[in-house]
Amino acid sequence: MAPPPTPVIPREAWEGCSVLLDINDGDRLAFFRLTPGATVKIGDKSCSLQPLVGRPFGSLFRVGPSGLVPCAPSQGKDACSFFQFMHDGAHVQAQAETRDNRSLVDNNTAQTLSSEDIEAMKREGASGDVIVEALIANSSTFGNKTVFSQEKYKLKKQKKYAPKVLLRCPSTRSICETYFKKYPARIGFMRVDTLSLMLSMANVGAYSDVLVVDMVGGLVAGAVAERLGGTGYVCSSYLGSASSSIDIIRMYNLSGDMTSRIFQARLSDLCSLQNSGDASSVISDSIQGEVVEPGTVQNGSTLAQPVDTALSDENMQSTAAQPVDIEVAEPAMDEHLSQGDNSLLDCKGSNGTSIAPKSLRAGKAPSPERMKYWKEHGFSSLIVAAPGHEVESLVADLLPLLSYSAPFAIYHQHLQPLATCMHSLQVSKMAIGLQIMEPWLREYQVLPSRTHPHMQMNAFGGYILSGIRIHSPDPGNGE
Repeated sequence: MAPPPTPVIPREAWEGCSVLLDINDGDRLAFFRLTPGATVKIGDKSCSLQPLVGRPFGSLFRVGPSGLVPCAPSQGKDACSFFQFMHDGAHVQAQAETRDNRSLVDNNTAQTLSSEDIEAMKREGASGDVIVEALIANSSTFGNKTVFSQEKYKLKKQKKYAPKVLLRCPSTRSICETYFKKYPARIGFMRVDTLSLMLSMANVGAYSDVLVVDMVGGLVAGAVAERLGGTGYVCSSYLGSASSSIDIIRMYNLSGDMTSRIFQARLSDLCSLQNSGDASSVISDSIQGEVVEPGTVQNGSTLAQPVDTALSDENMQSTAAQPVDIEVAEPAMDEHLSQGDNSLLDCKGSNGTSIAPKSLRAGKAPSPERMKYWKEHGFSSLIVAAPGHEVESLVADLLPLLSYSAPFAIYHQHLQPLATCMHSLQVSKMAIGLQIMEPWLREYQVLPSRTHPHMQMNAFGGYILSGIRIHSPDPGNGE
C-alpha cells in the first residue's frame, strides 16, 4: 500500500477561507469567513477583514484609524510584555520591590486625562498605544504602584484602547475549545481531551473507513476527516429521515478531496443493506425519501433547526457578510454559511490546491459501490457521540456494521447509559476489552515560584465506553 499523501496545510489566509479571530488574548473568540464584505466590530469600530487575506496564520493585528493593521515585530513583543514579565522577571522584581499598594485609594481622582480629551485624541488620529502612554503619563498613582500592578494597568488599558487581534487557523482543537468555552451544550459538553481520546481509542488512521454517529454538529466528523488527511472515508449516520446538521465541518477548511470523502447515510439504510445486500435499491429509496421529506437539510437551509450553528431571529438582522460572534446567542459562522452552495467561493491555497470548492459539499449520499464495499468488508472503526439518544439500542444496531476486531468509542456526558450499554455488550458477547473511562484534565499556571493549578477550570469531561467488536457465538450451538 502506498504511503498516504501529505495533506495540504495552508499557512496563509485566502479569500473565502474560515478563520478564528482571537481578540485580546482570548477575551473574545469569533469565527469568520473571509468574504469581500466581511467585517468585525471591535469596540465601537467596524473593521474590514480584507487585510487578513494573504497574511500567515499567527499574525497579530492592531486596530488603526483605517481598520486592522499588521503589528510590527516590536509591537507584538510589547503586547506580550506583561506575560513575558511574569515568566522571566517577576520573581527578581519581587525580591527588589520596596513599594506596595497600601496607600493607594481608588477615588477616581488619580487620572487627570478626561474622556473628552481621549475622544479628541481619537479624532486627531492618535493610535491606541499613544492613548495608553498618555493615560500612564497623566496618572498620579502609576509611579507608586508595584511593578506587577503597573504591568496589569498597562494590559488593562491596552485591551480597551489598543486591542490586538490574532489570526488563527481553525483546527479540531481550536474549534472544540471555542465552542466548549462559551456554549458547551452545542457540542454535548465534549472537552478537547475527550475528543482526542475518542479518536485514539477508535484507532482512526490513514485509509480507515470510519462510521460516525455525530449529533454534536459535525465536530466529530470533521475531526475524523482532518485526521484521515484525504485517505479513507467518513460515513456520518443519522436516525430518522432528516439528516443531522454537520455544519461545523465547514469551519475546518478541508480540501476538496477530504470533503468528498465525507458521506451521510441513514442508519436504517445501512442496516437494511446489511440484511438485503442490494445497495442500488437502498440508495434509490433513500434519495426518494429525502426528496419528499420537508425537514431534511439539503442546502444548508434552516428548515429544521440545527443543533449547532443555526442563527436566531434576532441575529438575522445583520448583513450577509456580517458573521455571528461566538459571544452572541448562537455560536455560529457568518450567514454565508447558511445560504447554501452559492455562497461558497472556489477557495485555493497558497500552492493552488482547491480547498472547499463551490460545487462540493460534505455529507452527500454514498455511491452504491461504496455501500457494497462497506457491506462486504465492514467499517474499520466506530465513533458515537449522540448524547440525546438511547445508547444501548443504538450500539446494538451499529456494531454488526463493523468488521471483526474493529475498535469503537462511545461518548456520553452521563455514566449510567454507558454502564447499561456495557452490561448489554457483555451479556451478548459482542465485544471484548470493554472499559469506561472518565477523561481528566487540569490546567496549571507554570511561573517562577508561582506554579499552581488554575483557580477556575472545568472538572468534568464526560465518559467514554470503548471496546473491540468480535464475532458473537450462535446461541443455538450451545457455545
